[in-house]
Amino acid sequence: MTQRVDLATVMDRLAIDEVVTGYAVAVDDGDWAAYRALFTSAGRADYSSAGGIEGPAGEVADWLAETMKLFPVRQHLIVNRLIRLEDLGGSPGDRAEVRADFLNPMRLAGDEFDGAVTAPNFVAAGRYSFVLARTYDGWRLTRVTVHEKWRHMSA
Repeated sequence: MTQRVDLATVMDRLAIDEVVTGYAVAVDDGDWAAYRALFTSAGRADYSSAGGIEGPAGEVADWLAETMKLFPVRQHLIVNRLIRLEDLGGSPGDRAEVRADFLNPMRLAGDEFDGAVTAPNFVAAGRYSFVLARTYDGWRLTRVTVHEKWRHMSA
């Protein structure tokens, strides 16, 4: 590879990492406009392994907006990001896949929740599969799939 191709690959990886981080921040902050903006117009999300829905990103964002009201405190930790860029004979393509593990501690809302106690009482973990495409506006998600592996609930 030439230095120019190497630099383009590094820039792509950084931009893709920013999309994945933006995804976590949008969900944790309840910024559903930002969530929608991360996807292509045909982008889809699948939360069915965690008891959720699968469908167009806009519909899933509406579902998340309602569902996440149950969890006023939440934090996605997305780690072990394995980024695979499409390779077009030594040059980067316009498609990428990311596999990343997640740990998601949350606080359930309830009668006893006054906002002062923020210790998590619900934790989910597993792996995300992200598929991205290079668009005119930069890298965008075409598909997000949640593969929940375990969850724990405490009193």
